[in-house]
Amino acid sequence: MNIEALYRDIAPKLTNWLVASGSGYHEACDLVQNTFLKIWKMRDDLRDDDSAVSGLAFTIARNLRKNLVRDDSRLTFVDEIKDEDAGSVGPGALPSDSAYLRDRLTEAFGKLPPILREAYTLFQVGEMSIREIASQTGVSENLVKVRIFRAKKKLQEILADLRVTYLA
Repeated sequence: MNIEALYRDIAPKLTNWLVASGSGYHEACDLVQNTFLKIWKMRDDLRDDDSAVSGLAFTIARNLRKNLVRDDSRLTFVDEIKDEDAGSVGPGALPSDSAYLRDRLTEAFGKLPPILREAYTLFQVGEMSIREIASQTGVSENLVKVRIFRAKKKLQEILADLRVTYLA
């Protein structure tokens, strides 16, 4: 098993998934490194099945993230942009459009139930297959499809005003 090749393939997806799930970029990078450290230590016991290792990597990273949040009761989220540098945020102010959209997407994802958010981010951001998500979460493939569909529908409802503003 070539751990280095697996790292090159899985690490970007895993990092994106962790960031989409609420971790900061640097925290996500640390979690990915710790995940692959654990995989490296258990490399002799792993099968030569890349999809199994991919699922294992996501499971380890999710558990490490849960432990990190549980262990750090003082965990706070710090905005990347200082208030004085942000200016006014709203549609129409061209320089802040991307910041506005990022804030709206973050808010919309925060409104999703955790099981829908997990399925959607594993599928879209983590680029996992329906089968891999079902295996990792312990539910049927049909239930994974339903959760992804419901997440998309809910995001469309929450962000409906953006379709009018930006597509008009």
